[in-house]
Amino acid sequence: MSKVCAAAVEKVRAKGCLVAHLNGHTLALFAEGDEVFAVDNRCPHMGFPLHRGTVQDGILTCHWHHARFDLCSGGTFDQWADDLRSFPVELRDGDVWVDLAARPDLVAHQRARLRDGLERNLSLVIAKSAIALDAAGIDPAEPFGVGLDFGVETRGPGFGQGLTMLVCFANMAGRVGEDARRNAVYQGLSAVAVDSTGEPPRFTVSPLPNSDADLASLKRWFRRFVEVRDAEGAERCIVSAVRGGADDAALADMLFAAATDHRYIRGGHVLDFTNKAFEALDLAGWERAEPVLASLATEYAMADRMEESNAWRNPVDLVLILERAFERLPEGARAGGTGWAGRDELVEVVLGEDPSASVEALLRALDDGAGWVELAAVVTYAAALRIARFHTANEFGDWDTALHTFTFANAVEQGLRRAPSVELLRGVFDAAMSVYLDRFLNVPPAKLPPWEGSLDPEELLPLLDRQQQVNEAGALVRAYLESGSDPDPLIAVIVEALVREDRDFHTIQMIEAALRQFDRLRGTPAGVDVLVAAARYLAAHAPTVRAQGQTFQIAQRLHRGERLYEDD
Repeated sequence: MSKVCAAAVEKVRAKGCLVAHLNGHTLALFAEGDEVFAVDNRCPHMGFPLHRGTVQDGILTCHWHHARFDLCSGGTFDQWADDLRSFPVELRDGDVWVDLAARPDLVAHQRARLRDGLERNLSLVIAKSAIALDAAGIDPAEPFGVGLDFGVETRGPGFGQGLTMLVCFANMAGRVGEDARRNAVYQGLSAVAVDSTGEPPRFTVSPLPNSDADLASLKRWFRRFVEVRDAEGAERCIVSAVRGGADDAALADMLFAAATDHRYIRGGHVLDFTNKAFEALDLAGWERAEPVLASLATEYAMADRMEESNAWRNPVDLVLILERAFERLPEGARAGGTGWAGRDELVEVVLGEDPSASVEALLRALDDGAGWVELAAVVTYAAALRIARFHTANEFGDWDTALHTFTFANAVEQGLRRAPSVELLRGVFDAAMSVYLDRFLNVPPAKLPPWEGSLDPEELLPLLDRQQQVNEAGALVRAYLESGSDPDPLIAVIVEALVREDRDFHTIQMIEAALRQFDRLRGTPAGVDVLVAAARYLAAHAPTVRAQGQTFQIAQRLHRGERLYEDD
């Protein structure tokens, strides 16, 4: 029977408030007028004992953060606090009887609270919902889809850093244990909320009415509208292509072509955002293609173009070198490799001091039978080496210069795996020129010290508790991998280390892209270099204040029923 006798009515009225421990529940009984009310004694915000609160005019106020609740229903007036659980009460024969029946549909409540947290940028609410939904066995793809829909619907400028971080965390969540997985889900969702706060909502564009425009025309028009920076015209082409039944490869071809019509637009972010939008649809379902892909249009139209950049024009006109090379691509390009074996030699040329030699080497590799993806992978690896060899005497902001090249090269490579095209192949050459421009970041190349400590990957965590442990972190990772140890525990530690820090967009991009590259290079010296690059970049940006991790730990402790507030 769910009804339990809690206390004598007169005792509650005499004290005004009485704490009752009933069948594992700790309740606060409040006498208010002729009635008695029963509520959970833990404030739903952070667990403060509510018998220490105040009731006035039917409103219960918690004294820790001043959250207010309707004493009768438990409903809160402060959305950051959550509703307080109240229990039905019956006064019978001088006693207070409380119905302890299970709360109906906790999952539905947490789904609603997740939306509240996203709308109001309430990080603790988001963390609580992410943990509770995971504990209830809800597939992480569900909250991911909620975050994706929210970001696309509510952020006027469209797909940006928040949604990119959401996808990155989703891609990494399966590499770690329960706590770190839940933290990754929370971090991704919270990133979307932060990025959407204060932004105007998106107002979507409808597809062309009763149009029989073929995909080739829509692609051509899309590129023309991007060229003249017409975001609405570009968006209408995207939604018309989706509504017209274009498949994922055709849509990728359409967008990637426009993303590489100009050189290295917006420092590579547009192509990376596009790649992440496609990965988001792989995770959440392609029925979302229209709003998700349409949200990219503004980024395309408004991106800065490296033709407008002095560094790409002087003292060497890299754009001219590239334009001449592109005229030769249709003759030299092959979609598939034929046993090409010039990888190591090409890496050294791409890392060299002569941009013309780099471009010629890439063209020659195509003539020799290198596949497009193979070529892209070489340039991505060269970009990773820039970070693995980054000297700490450089300015701190230069880490991001090298990072942009690496994540752009990785996005080009992933795009070619999805939808190979001669247009997208131009991005490989763009990335190679960016690797060239980053050459002084490796003068001199960093030298890792010998690692003389334990090869336990957990040793990375205390290293990242101290600043300036860049080379030490890299040395530990290299020593661990070269010992032949299983990489997966090390990868789990790297992701755990990432999610315990405050979110940094570029660090999240770096780790996610490096892990994707390592999956392909596992068991090779190149794979070692890529994880060394990841560890060094992470160490350069750690430790942070870790305020977001503190929020997650609070939510985790509340979920476990632990006390946050302790009396003296």
